[in-house]
Amino acid sequence: MTGIWPGTTRCVAMLTFDMDGQSATLNRNPDLEGQPSIMSMGEFGPNVAVPRILNLLDDLDIKATFFIPGWIAERHEDTVRDVANRGHEIGHHGYRHEPPATLSGDGEEGEVLDHGSEILARITGQHPLGYRSPSWELSANSLDLLKERGFVYDSSLMGNDIPYFVGAEAGRMVELPVHWSLDDAPFYNYSPVAGRTAPMSTPPAVLEAWKWEFDGALRLNRSFMLTMHPHISGRLSRLVALEKLVEHIRSHSGVEFMRCIDVAQRWTDEGMQ
Repeated sequence: MTGIWPGTTRCVAMLTFDMDGQSATLNRNPDLEGQPSIMSMGEFGPNVAVPRILNLLDDLDIKATFFIPGWIAERHEDTVRDVANRGHEIGHHGYRHEPPATLSGDGEEGEVLDHGSEILARITGQHPLGYRSPSWELSANSLDLLKERGFVYDSSLMGNDIPYFVGAEAGRMVELPVHWSLDDAPFYNYSPVAGRTAPMSTPPAVLEAWKWEFDGALRLNRSFMLTMHPHISGRLSRLVALEKLVEHIRSHSGVEFMRCIDVAQRWTDEGMQ
């Protein structure tokens, strides 16, 4: 055993894609539905970027995790089925990208969870076992609601840089932590209509930042959780950067690429702390 991981594994890398499409924009401001430019930015994700990302993952022989809002899944059923049929995990990401912290109590949050799960199960034949909160904003009761519904893990918190257990009245569950430094949105997202006007980072700059994050994770035997959005990272030069990042990761020994559910189940089954 090397560090916290079994066998000779030194670091586990998880590539995750939040397939928001237009849902996040519409949840924040429904009035933007009438503005074709910003809507087209979201549409690019499921229509163009996801097929491109799936082909790249096939070429790289990597299985990833896609967190998909139910509203998007309803409108892109064939794409969701393609994601599942290629062996990738599909996780829950709300219905219309509603952060649980903004919902009115357990009743509304539970309804969103159930509705999203029903849609994903109808399309793929499987209920999701993993959850990522839209905008990473859980409510005080989210973990209980997830555990009661049989979810194995959440991926919305930042309390560590390896998997850890979080407590809920219904029992503990695995947390697969995230962080803004490994999210594409702070680097790339630019949309004047939505008020995002900070200068965009270049793909080489982002690649360098993520290489440093990985090198640190490998040195200390931690996990590497990368959060991407197809409508953001699915652009041409950014996918080149992702491919080069994978090349860098694979140049080191003792690294496994895994889906989130596989990491969470290993963490539970092997009693890791």
